Amino acid sequence: MNRPDNPQLLRQLGVVPYQQRFPWIGGDLQTLRDTLRPVALPPDRGEPIAIPVPALASGAAAAGALLAFLDRPHPSSDLPSAPPRGLVLLLHGLGGSSRREGLRRLGLTLQANGFAVLRLNLRGADPGRHLAGGTYAARCNSDLLPVIQRARHLCAELVAPARPVPLLGAGVSLGGTMLLNACMASVEERATHGWQSHAPLLDGLFCASSPLDLAACSASIERPRNRVYQRWLLQRLVRQTLADPFGVSAQEQRQLSGEPPRSIRAFDAAITAPRWGFSSVDAYYQGASPLTQLLKDRRTLPPTLLLQALDDPWVPAAAAEQVSAVLEPLMQGGPEPLSVLLTRQGGHNGFHSPGDALNTGCWSDRIAASWLRQLSPMPEC
Repeated sequence: MNRPDNPQLLRQLGVVPYQQRFPWIGGDLQTLRDTLRPVALPPDRGEPIAIPVPALASGAAAAGALLAFLDRPHPSSDLPSAPPRGLVLLLHGLGGSSRREGLRRLGLTLQANGFAVLRLNLRGADPGRHLAGGTYAARCNSDLLPVIQRARHLCAELVAPARPVPLLGAGVSLGGTMLLNACMASVEERATHGWQSHAPLLDGLFCASSPLDLAACSASIERPRNRVYQRWLLQRLVRQTLADPFGVSAQEQRQLSGEPPRSIRAFDAAITAPRWGFSSVDAYYQGASPLTQLLKDRRTLPPTLLLQALDDPWVPAAAAEQVSAVLEPLMQGGPEPLSVLLTRQGGHNGFHSPGDALNTGCWSDRIAASWLRQLSPMPEC
């Protein structure tokens, strides 16, 4: 049963129930912890890989490339030359990049668990800003499907081609939304990018604090209590958009420089929706929200875990609770590809708890590693 702190699922994963760590008490401090006290990370030794992507269908940006960084698994003292357990495609959230502390810490945790990690910079994110014009969206399948194809090839290149390792995905915040949308792409959309069937694109997926209903999230971030969050996000989004080395349209320049948008919704109406071919911000929010499809048809999903805190100040938990309520009676009839783990606390992509460390990550990092480990048994040397 998908209730807060689901004991059955936690036992399956071998992870203790979530507890907040002092002094990061409450959803806001959990959300802000990495900003207020940045994580001391080792040097970034990722191997850069440029992945070609097509032009946006709207014509707002030409073909280019997305920059990803490949991190090899940490060698084990028992098996120093063991092949990776799998390759995890790791996606950042709104205003983030492959360099963000939380994303890198999750990557390091996965590396310590035997995984290779591919940290992707989405369209418009540094340090790959110079490789592609435009910006990303919650549904950016024309960018992600080629990336997933390239990652599949890497799965064979990392080991003997006859026995490629599994390809898994992990997304924080909006990054998880993007991976969900890609996994549920239509047959026609898949065929455009060389995929021939409805077979799952990934072999497993983990999403933390990921928006399932964009309109509800937009309304949540506009609440008076969240004005500081919204201002911070908007500043990053506007700066990222105007810094495009390929330029912005005259209309976009006026909209962002004259009277800059004062809400995420206004930014999406001016920039995100038209760039990604949506007729309006409402059409974008409806078309890029995975909630409706998660409720109706989950057949193309790989085994997927959604982690959501009830005290998340940015992403309302109602959508995850709705999915959980639909799944609960279905579990009696056979296996479902989707599982939901709700916690009472944790904030937005926080989940800082006792026992956190750089090599073990925060609590959500340990959940991600445990979930993906059970989907990818260690290969033989």
